[in-house]
Amino acid sequence: MSLPEELAAQTLDEIVERLGATEVLGADGGPFLTLMSPFGPDPVGKMRVFTSSAIPKIVYCGLAVPKFSMDTHMIFGFTPVESGVPHFTLDSVNANGTLAFHLDLIPRAELAVHVPYMDHVYEGLSETYTETSKWEGLSKANIGPRQYAMMSPWMLVNRADEEAFKAMSGPVGNYVRHWLDLIEQDLPDDVKKTLDADELKRRDERLRFNLFSPEVDPVWRDVAKIVGDESSEAMRLMLTSNAL
Repeated sequence: MSLPEELAAQTLDEIVERLGATEVLGADGGPFLTLMSPFGPDPVGKMRVFTSSAIPKIVYCGLAVPKFSMDTHMIFGFTPVESGVPHFTLDSVNANGTLAFHLDLIPRAELAVHVPYMDHVYEGLSETYTETSKWEGLSKANIGPRQYAMMSPWMLVNRADEEAFKAMSGPVGNYVRHWLDLIEQDLPDDVKKTLDADELKRRDERLRFNLFSPEVDPVWRDVAKIVGDESSEAMRLMLTSNAL
């Protein structure tokens, strides 16, 4: 198991176990979607989907394609559309021999105008974020301002040398457990009163449409080249809503 796959696998296992999630299987009894490529007869990846009573959807997407020097593993945990609890995301990658990661809790409300919400949801990540950002072995990731604008200021997104990447299991674990605590405890009433459920739904729909748009994230064009337009679109649509 590669380093990116190992980090994603231990993260997925912790989320599934703590939430008591069950896997939504494909028609053949295997993963929800087996990813094939026109470049060879063997599968190049899979999409796994889970659901639980606490959150409607956990999605794992993994692609390992030596021909393109790609080994990428992505996890999203999507909370209910009417909830203020953020979504979870981890992207764990080795591309062309460069290790990289993307870790965040995706805001459900605009932070600049919801300070009590921001403080409650994110302050518990500040120590991990600050300390991890100082690590040697990390360098700037190649993402643009538009992608930054859709995430939180507590996002950790870097290229990493092998030593730093191996150590990321610590920060990832901290973010995961903080997120799971928020799910289990829910937001306090005084924070909930600052949010509007209808606006949470509308914002989530718009955000997820943009976040997984090929116009915003060019990685979808690369995915389409590897697994074909149909499978790429099936993956993308699985991420844009909580429908199973």
